[in-house]
Amino acid sequence: MRPQNDFAPRAAMRAAVIAVAAALAIAPLGTSTALALSEIKREELPVPAVPATPSDQNATPESAVPMPDPIQKVPPAGTEAAPQDQQTEPQEEAPAEPEDASNPAMPHPDPEAPLPEIVYDLSRLPEPVQRMRNLLVEAAKTGDIEKLRPLIGTGEDMPQISFGDVEGDPIEFLKSLSGDGEGQEILAIMEEVLSAGYVHLGEGTDEDLYVWPYFFGMPLEKLDPRQKVELFKIVTAGDYEDMKQYGTYVFYRLGITPEGRWAFFVAGD
Repeated sequence: MRPQNDFAPRAAMRAAVIAVAAALAIAPLGTSTALALSEIKREELPVPAVPATPSDQNATPESAVPMPDPIQKVPPAGTEAAPQDQQTEPQEEAPAEPEDASNPAMPHPDPEAPLPEIVYDLSRLPEPVQRMRNLLVEAAKTGDIEKLRPLIGTGEDMPQISFGDVEGDPIEFLKSLSGDGEGQEILAIMEEVLSAGYVHLGEGTDEDLYVWPYFFGMPLEKLDPRQKVELFKIVTAGDYEDMKQYGTYVFYRLGITPEGRWAFFVAGD
């Protein structure tokens, strides 16, 4: 018969062995279950999409990014592009008409037209024209420019003495044009101009005028040597060279209408 104190240690040992065995049996099962769950989770994860590369031959037109045409010009922002089939033709500008082309005091001789008759005989002038010319010459010879005042008149009857607007007193304006400041130079030019030959221009028209000197109605290139001598009585050789660029006489000229009205006394082009 075994003593009771020997039974207790054996029972305790058996219990410990069973506990260890049970732990070892449970451990493999747990490991196997964990691995299976991890594998299932990996299979259920979605496959990430692979981005398309430029070399992808299966790219659809919808997914392709349109590239701009390197030849086509892009208009600036805020503007509309003109149709390519519409060509803009350059517009030719109409030739500008000369200023004051209808002004009878402006020189406009026609190189192709016949030369006007140069007249020196004062008796061929109509009586009203002769009278006005004589009054102007007499006033010029006095050396007093105030003698022109009754001949200038007022309003629409005033002669043209400038291509611009004349403000103030016309006699004072003529003085301002005179190199001496008193008007004697202008009077000397007037007398010399009225002593030259004259031409009758625009006969039978609204611009019917008797004009001194006759160079006004002729192209400079048509003047003969004798006529150039007469021209140099009024202008210098230097003035003549300057006038060549205009092709016509542009110094002082004086016009009188057939009715005897003093029409103009101006210089310039």
